[in-house]
This record gives sequence, structure tokens and C-alpha cells, in this order.
Amino acid sequence: MTDGLDAAIQENAAGPKKAAGDSMSVEQHDLADQIAADRYLESKQASRRKGLGVKTVKLSPGGTA
Repeated sequence: MTDGLDAAIQENAAGPKKAAGDSMSVEQHDLADQIAADRYLESKQASRRKGLGVKTVKLSPGGTA
């Protein structure tokens, strides 16, 4: 169900905010709204990934011992 919701959010953000019939007037979504929708969708996608996003590495110094 969330995939359909994500697709609907993406489609609505890409489409016009307002459209009028006879005068062919179209108003685009504000840039801030488009950025907010993009961040929302990316954060949802990142939260579905496996892991915590933190990688631990053991470092050993090279050179003379």
C-alpha cells in the first residue's frame, strides 16, 4: 500500500498545482513543496534499507612495529 501512496505523492508533486480550463492557465507547485516531497520520499526509501547506516571498521596502523 505504501508503494501506491509513494507513487501518488510523486505524481502529485510532478503535476500542476492548479489548472484552469478556458484560459489555459496552469500553476506549478512551489519549489519548496517539491523539495519537501522529494526529501520525504527519499527518507522513506532510506528507512526501508537494511542496516543502520553506520559502518564499523577496525583500523590497524601500518608501518614499523
